[in-house]
Amino acid sequence: MKNICFCFQMHVPYRLKRYRFFDIGQDHYYYDDMQTEEYLNWLVETSYMPLCKTLQEMIKLSKGKFHCALAVSGTMIELFEQYNPEMIDILKELSASKCVEFLAVPFAYSLAAEYNENEFVDQLDKQAAIVEELFGQKPATVWNSELLYTDEIAYNLQKAGYKTILTEGAKHILSWKSPNYVYTSAGSNKVKVLLRNTNLSDELSFHFSDPGWHNFPMDAEKYANALAALPEEEQIVNIWLGAETFGVRQNAGTGIFDFLRALPYYAMERGLGFLTPAEAAKKIAAKDVVSSAYALTWAGEAKDLSIYAGNDLQQEAIHKLYAVAERVRLCSDKRLKSDWLRLQDINYLHYMNHIDQGATQFESAYDAFINYMNVLADFLQLVDEQYPTTIENEELNELLKTINNQEKEINKLEKELAAAKKKK
Repeated sequence: MKNICFCFQMHVPYRLKRYRFFDIGQDHYYYDDMQTEEYLNWLVETSYMPLCKTLQEMIKLSKGKFHCALAVSGTMIELFEQYNPEMIDILKELSASKCVEFLAVPFAYSLAAEYNENEFVDQLDKQAAIVEELFGQKPATVWNSELLYTDEIAYNLQKAGYKTILTEGAKHILSWKSPNYVYTSAGSNKVKVLLRNTNLSDELSFHFSDPGWHNFPMDAEKYANALAALPEEEQIVNIWLGAETFGVRQNAGTGIFDFLRALPYYAMERGLGFLTPAEAAKKIAAKDVVSSAYALTWAGEAKDLSIYAGNDLQQEAIHKLYAVAERVRLCSDKRLKSDWLRLQDINYLHYMNHIDQGATQFESAYDAFINYMNVLADFLQLVDEQYPTTIENEELNELLKTINNQEKEINKLEKELAAAKKKK
C-alpha cells in the first residue's frame, strides 16, 4: 500500500533592528519588536492559522485517517507564545488528535549541526522539551534546519538517541534510486532516513498557480491520480513544504486550501494512506543505504549550503559566531544565552547571499552583513566580559569537563531518587 507523508515547516526569525557602529557597547537590545510582531501577525492570519484549521478539517472528514507532521522551531514557539497564543492553542488541539507528529527541530533553526555538534544536540533537546511540555509529545524524528543532512550528522543523532532524520531527495545522492522508500544512513544503520519527493513537493510550492506549468490547473483529483500512478512497491511519498506555501506563496485565491482539504478523499478513494514520519520509519522496512559526505539541504539549485555559507561575508559571520560557542556554554546569564540562540538563526546568513536574499529588510547582502556584524560585535563584548578571550582553550576544556561531570552526577542522583520514591 502506498502512503503519503505530509510535513509542514514553520519558522521565522526575530527581526534585527538597524544597529549602527556607534551602538556597540551602548545598546544591548538588537531586535525590532514592532516589525517582528507585524510580520508574524500577518503570517498567522494569512497562512499558519488557515492551514492549521484546514488540517483539523482534514482529520475530521477522514475520520482520523489523515496523518501529517509539523516542524515548528523553538524560536517559532517562543514567538507564538509572545504574540499569537491562539496558535499554541490550535497546535495543542492538533496534537490531541493523535494524527499529527511534532518533529524535533534545532531550537534556533541554526547551522549548529555543521559547526558545533554539542550546540546542535542541545538545541534539539531544548526544542523537544518544549514540544513535550506544551503538546505532550517526545519527538524522535529530526527536521534539521533546511533539511540539512550529512552522514556525520546522522551518526551524531544516533548517539543522542534520535531515530529518524528527514532530508532532501536530491538527484546527486540518489542516482538511480527513488525518494519513495525508507533508507538507513551510511553514518549509522540505526538511523532511518526519509527523503523529500522534490518534484511532487515543488509542484505545490512553486507551480500550483502557474499557468505555464504542464499540469495547470492542478486539483486534488489530478494530484491523487499522479500519486496513485507511482509504482506499487514505492510505499512512501514524502510531500514536505514550508507552511507559508499555503496562503503566502500560493494565496487563498488560487484554491490551495480547497485543494488540500479535498486531497484525503481522493487519495483514500484510490487506496492511498497517510503516515507520519515516525509511523513510516516504524512500519516500512529500509530499502537500502543512502549517503552524503557533504552538506545536503533543500535550498537552491545546488541543494547544499551555498545560499547560507557560500561567500566570504557569510563565512566571516559564521566563524566569529561559533568561535565563542564554548564560552557561551559556560555562562549562566539567561539574556546572553537567549541572544546566542537568536543570533544563530539561518535567515541572517541568508540575507548576506548575493543572489537570493530571501525576505530581507536590507538593501544588499553587504548591508545585512554590516548590520549583523555590528550586533555580533556588541554580543562578543558581553561574552568577553563573562569569559575573557585571554582564557586558554585548555582551561576552557577543563571547565567544561567539570560542568559535564557535574551534570551527569546530578542526573544519576535524580534517577536514584526517583527510583527510591517509587519503592516507597
